Amino acid sequence: MSRTIIRGGTLVTGGDALRADLLIEGEAITGILTDAAPGPGDRVIDASGMLVLPGIVDAHTHIQLDTGLYRTADNWEVGTRAAAAGGVTTVIDFANQIVGKPYQDALGSRLAETAPSLIDYTFHMVVLDAPRDLGALQRDLQSIRDLGMNSIKLFTTYRPNYYLDDAALLRVFKALPEDMIAMIHCENDSIVSEATQTLVDSGKTGWCYHAEGRPREAEIEAANRVLTLAAMNPSAASVYVAHCSSALTVLDIQRLREREHGGVVYCETCPQYLLLDDAVYLGEQAEHYILQPPLRGESDRELLRVLVEEGAIDVLSTDTCDYTLMQKQASRDFTKTPGGLPGVETLLPLMYTLFCDELGMPVEELIPLMTANPAQIFGLYPRKGGLQIGSDADVVLYDPEPERVIRHTGLHYLAGYSPYEGMRVKGEVVMTLSRGEAIYNRGQFPAQAGRGRYIEAVS
Repeated sequence: MSRTIIRGGTLVTGGDALRADLLIEGEAITGILTDAAPGPGDRVIDASGMLVLPGIVDAHTHIQLDTGLYRTADNWEVGTRAAAAGGVTTVIDFANQIVGKPYQDALGSRLAETAPSLIDYTFHMVVLDAPRDLGALQRDLQSIRDLGMNSIKLFTTYRPNYYLDDAALLRVFKALPEDMIAMIHCENDSIVSEATQTLVDSGKTGWCYHAEGRPREAEIEAANRVLTLAAMNPSAASVYVAHCSSALTVLDIQRLREREHGGVVYCETCPQYLLLDDAVYLGEQAEHYILQPPLRGESDRELLRVLVEEGAIDVLSTDTCDYTLMQKQASRDFTKTPGGLPGVETLLPLMYTLFCDELGMPVEELIPLMTANPAQIFGLYPRKGGLQIGSDADVVLYDPEPERVIRHTGLHYLAGYSPYEGMRVKGEVVMTLSRGEAIYNRGQFPAQAGRGRYIEAVS
């Protein structure tokens, strides 16, 4: 079996940063040594001056997304090349229930699309139907777990395609197996519909009105309501509040954690809510920033940063969507503009720059928010998310010294723009290994498409 030694770097794992060498045999990590001695035939990678990180686990991606109204321009080869260039070695994407058919069909359809993937992946199953027969619903949800997923995705908005009303949500929470978790998109559909229709009736449909059409109160109310419903049964379902755009949502979650809830409550936010604010909707490129939920004000952005530093937020993910500029500009009506931003390739450098370089957060406190935490929550740990003996050899070499400016022309999306255009970043991904194989190396992609695997969640 071939051996690889990564020498001279600083390993960031398990909340620690230490100078050590990493020994890889085949696809797994087999040793963490203070001074590894290479043998004949060993491949040695010099990581001097670099951070040696676990491969990033992006827990919220939309690669080759088809909403029924819009479809992203990418496919799983394009999307996962971008991921690899950003140090992402595992993504958790979505498989949509096909109403009236077993969940196996939804998974099979998605797996057919992921065949060209360069990296490993799993899914959250989007649940669109919650039958009133709780026994049948329990069997349905258990079948998702049996297919290797420990998470479902639920929506409180996007009527009628994705929306579930409160009674349906409550049924799902009652029927959800104890070793599963519900990821929720929290926006009050009635508030969003009313705010949007009021703008439409007034002829205010330009991109600049997008944030007004989805006010932050819609997110705050929906998150509180969902968590209340989740706690309304003896076993209290575990909930993961996706893409928190308002700091007030996170503060409410904090307060809930301090009370008796029964289930576990997690929350995530994304780089866009930490780096951008709603002032961009008044600019000349407002269409670049159409997404749901929208960007909020400067005060939310600043407080979200503090909450990340304080440990109130569990996961940093991207919610990446690779819509092209042509798609974004097809209509100047915000209600007809596809929502979502490309982001998987820039997650690590942007978050390292903000928190470690600018705010002084220790790197060993930041990295678990993008590695161990999502892997543990979604049943991938310890195979993914850490540098420890027996784990998959998913490794990122990150040089913290270079400075550069983000230009969309240097990224691997098809979008034709980046929402972070012109931002300074400190450091760069030099090499990404997936299960011991270099899949990105100084601008090149030496591995073959199609090597990615579906990873099943463990209990």
